[in-house]
Amino acid sequence: MAVAGETSAVVPAAPGGIVSFAQSPAGRNVLLMVGVAAVLAVMTGVWLWSQQPQYRVLFSNFSDRDGGAIVASLQQLNVPYKYSDGGTAIMVPESQVHDIRLKLAAQGLPKGGNVGFELMENQKLGVSQFLEQVNFQRALEGELARSIQALAAVQGARVHLALPKASVFVRDQQKPTASVLLNLHPGRALDQSQVSAIVHLVASSVPELPTKNVTVVDQNGNLLSDSGKKPGVNGLDATQLKYVHEVQQSIVKRIESILTPILGASNVRAEATADVDFSTSEQAAEIYKPNGTPTAAAIRSQQSSESQTGAPLNASGVPGALSNQPPAPATAPLNAPAATAPGAAPNAAGQPAAPVNAQKDMTVNYEVDKTVRYVQQPMGGLKRLTVAVVVNYRKEVDKDGKVTMKPLTEAEKTQITDLVKEAMGYSKDRGDSLNVVNSPFASEEKEAEPEVPLWKRPEAIPLGMMLGKYLLGALIIAYLFFAFLRPMLKKATSHFAPPKEEKKDEDDEDAIVQIGQHQGEQDETQLLEQETKQRTYHDNLEAAKQLAKSDPKIVANVVKAWVGGNE
Repeated sequence: MAVAGETSAVVPAAPGGIVSFAQSPAGRNVLLMVGVAAVLAVMTGVWLWSQQPQYRVLFSNFSDRDGGAIVASLQQLNVPYKYSDGGTAIMVPESQVHDIRLKLAAQGLPKGGNVGFELMENQKLGVSQFLEQVNFQRALEGELARSIQALAAVQGARVHLALPKASVFVRDQQKPTASVLLNLHPGRALDQSQVSAIVHLVASSVPELPTKNVTVVDQNGNLLSDSGKKPGVNGLDATQLKYVHEVQQSIVKRIESILTPILGASNVRAEATADVDFSTSEQAAEIYKPNGTPTAAAIRSQQSSESQTGAPLNASGVPGALSNQPPAPATAPLNAPAATAPGAAPNAAGQPAAPVNAQKDMTVNYEVDKTVRYVQQPMGGLKRLTVAVVVNYRKEVDKDGKVTMKPLTEAEKTQITDLVKEAMGYSKDRGDSLNVVNSPFASEEKEAEPEVPLWKRPEAIPLGMMLGKYLLGALIIAYLFFAFLRPMLKKATSHFAPPKEEKKDEDDEDAIVQIGQHQGEQDETQLLEQETKQRTYHDNLEAAKQLAKSDPKIVANVVKAWVGGNE
């Protein structure tokens, strides 16, 4: 019993509260559990970090009002977000970027920094006329900017209007002007027709604003609207040069499309040069021809008049004495016939009538032959067309599989020339020129492109970052587990034993002591060795330590038995 009493006092109390508690089994177990909890917390943090999603920019360069509305909508949707680039961009998880953009677009976000006519809805009572005019101008500029931003290539736009004051004097009236600043999407550009559309859009929205007073500039400071239209090469502007290029490419495309099925896609090359006439001419001509024969001439108008006068049948003359006197005797011979006036018919008494005066007039007007011609020559007509075509040799394969290149026959060249003439619209009167050459093509030597390593490929960078993140998290967790958590768990399982187990060990020791007292020291050694073999290594080690502290005599007997056996 004395031995059992000694065994109960395994560790004596040490001075100092914290030190004694740390040296006690309970204190060591508490510290061990705290260390295990800390390691588990670190491992959990590493795991959560490795599972954290990648963030991408949702919107950037927004106004403060739009930023607040976007954040409020994200909070309502329970979407995590964070800021980047000094707070100028809102970032959300990469997998939700497109979905969130569509949902915010349905809500009309972002509205943009431009204000429209909704500015006029918040007018206060008593606002001055000048402030009303300024608000109207701001609203008009904002609406124009929104309309311009609807174009696919425009990312942002700002419109500045200069509206002069109205004047009752005509000499003092001024036309308004406008300036448009465009911020285009990366890699996008506007052609001349789109710029002209923007100019006309602004000019049509402002009263009495001519298109020449609208200036359009991009974010790089390039002037897009050039009303002067400076001529380019050979006095042609950009639009005319583009038209010439389109005409030439259209001819080349027609020639290659008709020869490709016969010769192959890589066996024909064609180039065309078009001389386009951009001059405009108008011609008016009025031609008069001499009249033809009277029968073939066309009568325009005809007028005729006829008059006839003769001696009166009744008495005539001057009334008076002479008229009442008898006629004087005739002086002519009696036998001579009386002469009658030509055209005078004898009267009823057989005497010749008084002479008659007849007059007939006719006027005939004929049409004059005249030709009026008005000719307007259209702009953009072809003056001359020059085409050059190169055809590769024909590839032939013999029965042995040997490939040889042979030139085309004259019949084949003639056939190809006729096809090209039809495709290009050949005109001899216009002075067109065509040259078809049959020549072997030089073989293209393909340079071996160096193989880009996998880690330098753009598509492999995001995948590598994701895999590296997961791998780093796994390595950290594995290191914490094998270096800290596993030893701690082993130590906890070895040191932390329930009181029942300690009591059992003490009962076993008491039983061994009692057996040793009854059977002798030799029997105690044998029983101790048998009990020790049945335990695990750690249990044996702890039991030996406890036994050595509680009863050094038994341990000395065991060592003495080992030494005696070795001898």
